[in-house]
Amino acid sequence: MLTHTLSQPTAPQRVVVLGANGFVSGELVRRLQEQGVPVLPLGRNELDLLSPDAAANLAPHLRPDDALVFVSALAPCKNPAMLAQNLAMANAVAAALKERPVAHVVYVSSDAVYMDIAEPMTEATPAAPGSLHGVMHLARELILQSELGGKVPLALLRPTLIYGARDPHNGYGPNRFARLAAKGEEIVFFGNGEERRDHVSIADVGALLVGILFRRSTGILNAVSGEVVSFREAAEWIVKESGSKSVLRATPRSGPMPHNGYRAFDPAARRAAFPEIPVTPWREGLRTLTISILRPL
Repeated sequence: MLTHTLSQPTAPQRVVVLGANGFVSGELVRRLQEQGVPVLPLGRNELDLLSPDAAANLAPHLRPDDALVFVSALAPCKNPAMLAQNLAMANAVAAALKERPVAHVVYVSSDAVYMDIAEPMTEATPAAPGSLHGVMHLARELILQSELGGKVPLALLRPTLIYGARDPHNGYGPNRFARLAAKGEEIVFFGNGEERRDHVSIADVGALLVGILFRRSTGILNAVSGEVVSFREAAEWIVKESGSKSVLRATPRSGPMPHNGYRAFDPAARRAAFPEIPVTPWREGLRTLTISILRPL
């Protein structure tokens, strides 16, 4: 669960964003700038977190009244080498924070840290990842918790599958489906696209991050919608909304269905922490995604 250390929303003095050229970080930086919050975006060109001198290079950028948002990652984490690199990045950030403590730290993690269960998950669901990607995020969470030692407020945001027009990865799911539909190209599923899971809008994730920063929140929050939709249903909706001629095609699976075909979340903690931030229903969110892809931003 999330706890607000500020009773009223208060803009941070400055926000340092690590991994500033990414999907989530780009949304956050835009939102902060629109609200007049000073931002220091640090992408790979400004700060290489895999450099042997990463901690020493990051520390001078930090001020005691800063909020630091750690988004940078090599993702998805697919092999032991990538795992080691991601942990090295987290160690560098933790070392810099130990040398130069800040006022608030936010880590953007993943719902991959959770074990698979048949019921909707909550923030209390055991963190027992079944993938290297989940292991990576959980290990990075633990590194920050251990090194900060409770001396700096730390918030962990765990988003589920995020969709939005600016996604640079074009991963399997609504983002890829919308791009293929815009071109009228074939949409190919793993299996029949029957697995059902939660999807969350990038707008919701950005709004939650701003809310966390403005309330100097601590603890854990899942960035989820509380709805489940199959990949096929999402693709069918996108094709219909776009008026596309794309054909949907099933393919044989080469392995087991991810998450046993079902990954749902209870959004109660999100609603309790930020009742002023509405949850975007999946149909509305995919309509916005489709329009954005057809009419580039």
